[in-house]
Amino acid sequence: MVAQSMPFVPPAPKTHRGFVPLWRLVTTTDALKIWPDFAFEIDFNRRRVLGIDTFLLNDPEDIRHVLTANAANWRRPILMNRIARPLGGEGLFLAEGAAWRRQRRLLAPAFTPGAINRLVPHFQAAGEHLTLGLEGAATANLSLAFQDVALEAVLRSLFSMPENEARVKLSAMGRSYIEGPGHANILDIIARNEGDFPFFTRGRRRFQQNWFSAIEAVVAARRAQHPSSESRDLLDMMLSLRDGETGEGLSDAEIRDQCATMFFAGSETTARMMFWACYLLTQDRNEQARVRAEILAFPPERAQTLDDLQNWPRLRNVLLEALRLYPPIANILREAIGEDEVHGEKIQPGGQVWISPWVVHRHKKFWDRPTAFMPDRFKGSAAPWIQMPGFIPFGAGPRICIGVNFALVEAQIVLAHLLSRVGLGLASGKPVMPSARVTTAPSYEPKFSLERL
Repeated sequence: MVAQSMPFVPPAPKTHRGFVPLWRLVTTTDALKIWPDFAFEIDFNRRRVLGIDTFLLNDPEDIRHVLTANAANWRRPILMNRIARPLGGEGLFLAEGAAWRRQRRLLAPAFTPGAINRLVPHFQAAGEHLTLGLEGAATANLSLAFQDVALEAVLRSLFSMPENEARVKLSAMGRSYIEGPGHANILDIIARNEGDFPFFTRGRRRFQQNWFSAIEAVVAARRAQHPSSESRDLLDMMLSLRDGETGEGLSDAEIRDQCATMFFAGSETTARMMFWACYLLTQDRNEQARVRAEILAFPPERAQTLDDLQNWPRLRNVLLEALRLYPPIANILREAIGEDEVHGEKIQPGGQVWISPWVVHRHKKFWDRPTAFMPDRFKGSAAPWIQMPGFIPFGAGPRICIGVNFALVEAQIVLAHLLSRVGLGLASGKPVMPSARVTTAPSYEPKFSLERL
C-alpha cells in the first residue's frame, strides 16, 4: 500500500484567543493579524468599536443579504473611499446608485467572453515578454516580475500600449501610490467625511491630479486618431459604447475614471494571484508537474480563445485555490444607510459589517481541511464564485468584480508561458507569510529558482 502525501498547509498569521485590543486594531498595518481563532468557526459576531456597532458576517445567507438582496441599503465606509478615490475617481468601483447602474450597464459588453477573446493576443504578448525577461536567469523576484507583467497586460489590453515612456510612467505612478499615500492610517479610520483632515491627504490629492492628467493624455491621443474599424482594446470599446436607453456614450471624465479603475484592479490583484499560485506550486512539486504536463500537451502558443483554456483545468484550479487561500482583498466593509436586520439582529444606520474573504475561505464549516492547499476541491466547478457560497474572492451580488474573466484568462496564459519553460522552486527556506495591506501581499519578496526544462 502506497502512502499518500499530506497536502501542503501554507504558513499564516497566528490567531488569538479573543479579538485584539482596540489600540492594536487601529494601529495594525496587517489586517490578517486581528482575528481570533473562533472567527473561523462562528456564523456571526457583534461588537462595538470606536463607538460604532460592527458585525462580522460569515454565514453565506447573511453575506448574500448585504451584498445582493439588500445591496442598495449598504455603502462603502469613508475609510475605503478616502484610499480608493485618488486611484479611481467616480469609476465603477466607487460609483453608487444610478451612476453605478448606468456604468455597469454600459461596461458589461466590454467584459463578455467574446470581448475577452479579442484581448487574448495582448495576454499572449505579455506572457512572452515575461519569459524573455527571465531568459538565462537562475533566480528571479517573481513578485516584482508579476507586477510588471500584469501592468503590461492591462496597459496592452486597455490602451494597446507597448513598451514606451508613457507606460513606464503610469506603472511607476501606480506602484508609488500603493506603496505610499495609499496606506490607510488612524485618521482614515476616524474620519466621518472624505474631506476630513485635508492637511494629511495632500499626497493623495497630488497623486490624483498627476494620475488623472497622465491617463487623460493617453485617452486624448486615442481620440485624435482615426477610428479603427474594429476594437483593438478596452479603450476602443469604451469610446464606442452607447447606452441602449439614452443613446449616450461615456463622458471624457467617465472614460478617464474607468481606465484608472481598470489599471489598478486589473494589475495589482492579478499579480498577487499569479504570485501566490506559483508559491504554492513550489511547495507541491507533484502538483506543479501535473500542471506542467497539461500545459505541454496544449502549449500556450495554441491558446487563441477562452475555449482553448479548457485544456488547462489543473492550472485554473490552482489559481482558484490561490484565490481561496490568499484572497486579493482580505476584508469587505459595508455601512448601513438605513435600518436593517441581519442574522436576527437589528442594525441601525451607520452600523458596519465586516465580510472577510480571508475568514470565510478558511472557515471550518465550509471547507474540508480549510488551511490546506487542495486545488482539486474546485474540480468540475465552472463558476465557483457563484456555485460555492463560501467562496467570495471577487465579492458577490450585483457588484461582483466585472473583470473576473479578464483576470483568470490573463493569469492562465501568462503562467502557461512561464511553466512551459521553467520549473519553479524557492531559493530560500524562509517562510513566505501573507500580509493584507492594499491587497494580500507576501511578507517579503522571495527569490524563485528557475530550472530550465
